[in-house]
Amino acid sequence: MEREKISTVDTEKAPGFRAQRSPIGKAGSSEARVKDQAQDGRETRMPRKRGRILDTSREWKLLYHQPGKPGLDEEADVFRGLCRYCAIRESCSLPRPEAGVWRCEHYVTIRQASVYENVARQFNAAADRMGLDPAIRKILATTQNEIVVHFPVRVNGSVEMFTGYRVQHNNVLGPFKGGLRFHPSVDLDEVRALATWMTWKAAITNIPFGGAKGGIAFDPSQFTREELERITRRFTFALGNNIGPEYDIPAPDVNTNPQIMAWILDTYLSTMPPQDRQRSIHVVTGKPIESSGSQGREKATGQGIVYLIQEWAKDHDFDLSGATYFVQGFGNVGSWTARLMKQLGARLVAVEDVSGSFANPDGIDPDDLAEFARRDSGLIAGYPGARPIDHKTFLQTEADIFVPAALENQITAETAPLLNVKVVAEGANGPTDPDGDRILESRGVDVIPDILCNSGGVIVSYFEWLQNKRSEFWELEEVDAKLHKKIVDAYERVGQTAEEFDTGWRTAAYIVALKRLEKVYTERGIFP
Repeated sequence: MEREKISTVDTEKAPGFRAQRSPIGKAGSSEARVKDQAQDGRETRMPRKRGRILDTSREWKLLYHQPGKPGLDEEADVFRGLCRYCAIRESCSLPRPEAGVWRCEHYVTIRQASVYENVARQFNAAADRMGLDPAIRKILATTQNEIVVHFPVRVNGSVEMFTGYRVQHNNVLGPFKGGLRFHPSVDLDEVRALATWMTWKAAITNIPFGGAKGGIAFDPSQFTREELERITRRFTFALGNNIGPEYDIPAPDVNTNPQIMAWILDTYLSTMPPQDRQRSIHVVTGKPIESSGSQGREKATGQGIVYLIQEWAKDHDFDLSGATYFVQGFGNVGSWTARLMKQLGARLVAVEDVSGSFANPDGIDPDDLAEFARRDSGLIAGYPGARPIDHKTFLQTEADIFVPAALENQITAETAPLLNVKVVAEGANGPTDPDGDRILESRGVDVIPDILCNSGGVIVSYFEWLQNKRSEFWELEEVDAKLHKKIVDAYERVGQTAEEFDTGWRTAAYIVALKRLEKVYTERGIFP
């Protein structure tokens, strides 16, 4: 096929450009692509670099469109967007289908927007809509502190170096607050985004916390319990006084749990003078009950999601008894959401985690599945009560409710058209990117946005923090009642704001948060 060079493209003039970062590795590199093309006789001519757009380093995929094919060559499931050459030259005469696919025959190199870039787009959309004060906008658009620590740990007889992060976004409302995650994908950009979201969550729910987040870039499944303890304790020691009960309070997140919090607590207290240790128990939340944790904290995020699904059902006169739903991610958030939805009479029809996707139209028992996963290192692969399916089929599941409770950027321009549900309840942080949002809105799919939907965890963390400070212990019924009031009040504020500003719920949720922060900054002023 003849392919035209595009070396004269002005990269600053073409609207609608989007990019896709490939998985890092040889198979996704441009060098590997050229090699593959040479083997099957395709042309291997490389386009010229034009600034940062045609960066052909090994972390980028070199892709091209072909007429009559839905997307990009064999990578058709990777990208849907607008070729810059066509945007400038207007030489592509084929129509643009509903899914947003342009068909052309020009080379393009594309990169997916980072999670933090998505946060910035969401923030800017809300700030523009509400007319946020320019000075306050500058403050909230950046993080306050970013801590990166490199620390050694003896593992399996040798010393390994680990990299940990703690980003503190804003503390105008109160101490920094946010989880710690252990995952290979953890990096500074991701942690910035997560810390920023925590600021918005606290502001939406009217709790006196700021936003922070942290983590270590490694795969905890590759280490023993004893090694995990050493890694956790050494990370805590490396953070030093960058955390503290009245300054920055960590909590569980992806691949961390109450046991991890107990190790952090013990390590932190060991660095304190003996007479101050009992006054510092609230340095972390999400602790085991016996170690000054709170009733209801383990299920808090899932419980908050279910409370909000119930509110959505009331607003739409929808009966949850007999409703169908599917869940992506079956860790703490996904499993608790599923188990609590079962109590309402809803039926789980599909579930997915890192080990695979599984379905049963007649229903999957979430309690039985959770017990199976507990016995099998937390994974659901091999569960006899459901059949394996592929990821695309999973996303196409016909159901009333979808709960993404895994990682970021799962609902995109490519995957949003696949969903066949009434509402998406975002249990994960950032599961829907801005392009996915627009497609869901155009299709009439409701979204309960992450900064509202999964705020149950930080709300009950606040309750645990209060109980520790007051030397109190609340019963589960009291915790659940207080959580219900807090999160439903936040839901109503977001709904009212959506009507007032005639906007979607995500932008409305941001506006609720930004209005509260703007008011505090206006009252307190900017020092000096």
